[in-house]
Amino acid sequence: MGGIALLARELGYRVTGSDANVYPPMSNQLEAAGIELMQGYDPAHLVPAPDCVVIGNALSRGNPAVEYLLNTGLVYTSGPQWLAEHVLRDKWVLAVAGTHGKTTTSSMLAWLLEHAGMAPGFLIGGVPGNFGVSARIGASDFFVVEADEYDTAFFDKRSKFLHYRPRTLTINNLEFDHADIFPDLAAIQRQFHHLVRCVPGEGLIVHRHAVPAIEQMLALGVWTPTTYFGAESEGAEWSAQLITADGSAFTVLSPAAAPAAVHWNQCGEHNVENALAAMAAARHVGVPVEVSAAALAGFAGVKRRLELLGTPGGVALYDDFAHHPTAIATTLAGLRARAGSGRLLALIEPRSNTMRMGEHRTQLATCTQQADGVYWFQPPGMEWSLDEVVAASQNAARVADNVDDLVAAVLADVQPGDQVVIMSNGSFAGIHALLLAALEQGTSR
Repeated sequence: MGGIALLARELGYRVTGSDANVYPPMSNQLEAAGIELMQGYDPAHLVPAPDCVVIGNALSRGNPAVEYLLNTGLVYTSGPQWLAEHVLRDKWVLAVAGTHGKTTTSSMLAWLLEHAGMAPGFLIGGVPGNFGVSARIGASDFFVVEADEYDTAFFDKRSKFLHYRPRTLTINNLEFDHADIFPDLAAIQRQFHHLVRCVPGEGLIVHRHAVPAIEQMLALGVWTPTTYFGAESEGAEWSAQLITADGSAFTVLSPAAAPAAVHWNQCGEHNVENALAAMAAARHVGVPVEVSAAALAGFAGVKRRLELLGTPGGVALYDDFAHHPTAIATTLAGLRARAGSGRLLALIEPRSNTMRMGEHRTQLATCTQQADGVYWFQPPGMEWSLDEVVAASQNAARVADNVDDLVAAVLADVQPGDQVVIMSNGSFAGIHALLLAALEQGTSR
């Protein structure tokens, strides 16, 4: 929604917004764009009446602002619908969908097109380091959008991505998530099938190789050419040979060109696969493989996606958005490959609705096995206890219900040379700044 606000402002609209608990980096972008942000959902924010109210999917019936606009007959729409009608119409849309990796892959794809001189527009659920903003209109017919399967709004329960009508569609992976709105994996697959139905016969679907959930979904019907990728995956059309164990260098093998080497600042097999997906999608709009390989060398990453916050006292502190067991496991595997024999510590806030409902509770002890120590945060109001995860862990694990105790526990354990990663899809009660400051203070002493 913040990105859509930025696009509307760039198009010349006066934009204001109401939200709760907004935090950087989005709050900084909105302020820089001159967008007035009001805290909470007071109906007074809708006086005088705006020309249109764009409603995010976090709001539901009973919300005071929602009830006011319905009672007064204000014009309203959803974020995805507004995007489709005001931005995406007449664009070549390159959509990136999947359970994990959407933000990083979208950022890579936008950068590949930018490096090739194509000046794309984009809407991404993070802040790409190469652009410094999460959305822009662009100066060409190409638009990259992060395509989320979550529902659209309280009045439109279709997945958001059904509004985008992509010509180039990338599907990174497909797992069960969003247990608050989907009863099972089959329900998610059905939404992806509806998305596939919208891709033109002259378009392209790029998908990860040998993923049963994707194969089952495509078996429901596909009318578009496909190509598939997989890091070191036998049989994949787009694959990679790792030059370094941590994935910071690899060779791309594709049907489109001779092998091309990539040397970049990212790590982990999951990021290598993200790169393959982005390169295949970029090739569909005319970006040569060798140009994409050169562009990846300059890819600056995404804020909050394994973002290095600092190295106080020789401790590398990272911020990562991982909030699903698979994402946690792949992120830790990438850091483990980079750390080698060094210690790896993880601080994790299970904040997503699916996590808070306990849908993934049996996977949490195993998905963190690559870490030498795990510090779990028990969020207020969560209906199950993380003590059972700690009890099932084979590595050193502990749980606390406040961030001060977590910071103190890490400080008592951390050593120079350690890698520490904070994982949350929210603000984690400001623990990033607290731990960084504490580590820096320890260094000064």
